Amino acid sequence: MITLKSAREIEQMQRSCDILAGIHIGLRDLIKPGIDMWEIEEYVRKVCKEKNVIPMQIGVDGAMMDYPYATCCCLNDEVAHSFPRHQTLKDGDLIKVDMVLGLIEDDYADMKKVDFNDTKKMKAIMEGFRGGVADSCWAYAVGEAPKEVTDLMDVTRECLYRGIEAAQVGNRIGDIGAAIQEYAEGLGYGVVRDLCGHGVGPTMHEEPLIPHFGKAGRGLRLREGMVITVEPMINTGTWQVVEDEETGWGFKTRDGGLSCQYEHQFVITKDGPRILTSQGEERTY
Repeated sequence: MITLKSAREIEQMQRSCDILAGIHIGLRDLIKPGIDMWEIEEYVRKVCKEKNVIPMQIGVDGAMMDYPYATCCCLNDEVAHSFPRHQTLKDGDLIKVDMVLGLIEDDYADMKKVDFNDTKKMKAIMEGFRGGVADSCWAYAVGEAPKEVTDLMDVTRECLYRGIEAAQVGNRIGDIGAAIQEYAEGLGYGVVRDLCGHGVGPTMHEEPLIPHFGKAGRGLRLREGMVITVEPMINTGTWQVVEDEETGWGFKTRDGGLSCQYEHQFVITKDGPRILTSQGEERTY
């Protein structure tokens, strides 16, 4: 079921989104050659405890196992849902960090007292949570990135904003996907089809699904009050991906090419889309 969000619900999400955006800003200084990727996970967990927000990815149901971490950390050819781990980042790497947070504004739970390694406890907390939800992924070049990486990042970021700009009242979901697909494929890049954007709030994944490919003028009509994500995953080669058969979570490009992702959460208004997970003046970071 698709729900239109009230002003109160949007304000709740905005507060969560401000915290998430602040984490991404902090990661700009943390991510550099020589750090252990696990430091990203530790940093996010630390902020979650300080700000009393739920790292909502911990405990999400999976086909083979529940997701055990606060972040998804995808390196180079990894597309989505890869695990953070002990691995040294090196000059020229491309890492994408995705997270979903829920801000607690009452005495519902005290994150300082919760063991984030207890996935059963985290699942129980999430099942009763109905506060503001924030979802955003951002890409980071590690050190001095080669042109192949910076070009991919530029194209993916442009896809993000073209998709958002197409999310106008009265347009259709297909207009979002068409704007992204036309631009990326026109430059020779692949647009991942197996994963998509979605509605948000009060849970992390809601209807409608937002594909990053499609035909303009097709699909559900967009309405004022919808809160959705656009999160294109753009590859240097084929759009096809393969899934990690051991965990059922991580996806990689089928041909081993690089993949990049940017994601914003936003609300559709009569005056156009309003980005909730903004990290500052758009297109400057």
